[in-house]
Amino acid sequence: MTVAALAETTGAAWGAFAVCIVALAPAGARWLRVAQREHYVPDSASRFAIRWWRSEPLNVVLGAAALAGVVLSGRWPLVALATAAVAIVGPLHLSIRGRTSPLVPTRRLRTLAAVWLGLEAVVLGIGAGVGAPAPFAAAGLVAAPALVDAALFVMAPVERRLSERFVRTAAERLRRIAPTIVAVTGSYGKTSTKNHIAQLVAESKSVVATPASFNNRGGLARAVNEHLAEGTDVFVAEMGTYGRGEIRDLCRWCPPEIAVLTAVGPVHLERFGTEDAILAAKAEIAEGASTVVVNADDRRLAALGTALDTGTGGPRVVRAAVEDPHADVRLQLHDGRVTLTVDGSTVGTSAPLRPGIQPSNLACAVAVALRLGVPAERVVERIPGLTSVANRLAPGTSTSGVYVVDDTFNSNPAGARAALAMLAAAPVPGKRVLVTPGMVELGPRQRVENEAFALDACEVVSTTVIVGRTNRRALARGSAGVPVVVVRTREQAVAWVRENLGPGDAVLYENDLPDHYP
Repeated sequence: MTVAALAETTGAAWGAFAVCIVALAPAGARWLRVAQREHYVPDSASRFAIRWWRSEPLNVVLGAAALAGVVLSGRWPLVALATAAVAIVGPLHLSIRGRTSPLVPTRRLRTLAAVWLGLEAVVLGIGAGVGAPAPFAAAGLVAAPALVDAALFVMAPVERRLSERFVRTAAERLRRIAPTIVAVTGSYGKTSTKNHIAQLVAESKSVVATPASFNNRGGLARAVNEHLAEGTDVFVAEMGTYGRGEIRDLCRWCPPEIAVLTAVGPVHLERFGTEDAILAAKAEIAEGASTVVVNADDRRLAALGTALDTGTGGPRVVRAAVEDPHADVRLQLHDGRVTLTVDGSTVGTSAPLRPGIQPSNLACAVAVALRLGVPAERVVERIPGLTSVANRLAPGTSTSGVYVVDDTFNSNPAGARAALAMLAAAPVPGKRVLVTPGMVELGPRQRVENEAFALDACEVVSTTVIVGRTNRRALARGSAGVPVVVVRTREQAVAWVRENLGPGDAVLYENDLPDHYP
């Protein structure tokens, strides 16, 4: 190679290197947003990158072009420009700023971005040092999701240490105010049960419940520090988990006197692997409690209750149920009314429940209220006034006259079945439509569960509107018995509903994935 040709090649290599550095900005913003929306869980960026690059044929082609740019740029440096171009525009439809879940420049995100850029700088530095700037710069772009995950791993212990002072403050506040702590966990039903407990107890005691879904370490500490007032008698804490040890850590500084387990199901199954692993993680909530309330209609929780009920210094186990005739606290439904039975004796029958109340969640909440000393007769009186959680089995009528079942915050098979039952019972003579992106985080069962859900919906709906690509194939297979409409976003689905439904029709919005999902 002549000197002129070598200089030209070197210039091309460094030019491609510079363009790849510029492309890091949009590429990094995309995957940092995913990490933020996934609660900074390490491996989240890589998992979503795989989903996105496989989500549609054009993204597959673009992903292959990006990889080819890495491989071929060692020989032809300008080919790295193809990788840079792909990183700037793709994956297609994964927005940089976000439509439903925007990128928020918090302190934690800025710190994560700095660490990620540091890791990218190492890759770029190696490339510059070995005389291969273009292929290493292109590789840094392709590896951006993995490097974001590496930054999450690096920052995890640092973030934990940074949050420790807030946890210590919360623990001290709990010790000083000394409320009776009620902790609630489960694969689903946590928020509803927590809210029902607070509503049932509020007239008898001063009660504070954690807001929204503040159910992890940082959220729970924030809830205590910002909301737990002096003189509070009862603090109801929702506790969630993505793995073993997390709930045990929460209970270390927020120790419950009463622990509640609502259900075990395939939610977050892709993280846990098996439902037995989910049960083991959830069961940590019972380790130090003096009373454990379990949903006895859930076979795994019924077995857990039997294992805990040793009668030799262990916790008092209270079995709450709708179906189990031997439950300590049982709710039986007749024409919407609830009959409460405690230890085999009927206490009374309430006025009809409001729509959207899940009886099994209510049974657990009633058991807690009774343990907190609320008279059974007062519990029965308060049941009709309970409200459902917003966007969870919430019925209503739109301004256009369409009957709407809003279940957009649910994403589990049991909840989906309950929502279909509500749609089937809707007091309308016209069409019934399902709008859904399907259920996520169900691991190896995701395809089967979504296909089964769509198949069940065929018995109820006249049309299924599938949103997005995440579960499109499974939902379409299950919906073979009814017409299917496919749209990319929820906004497009809502527009379709407005154009095609009117007074006398009904629609179920089941789940609503944020836009960092394909």
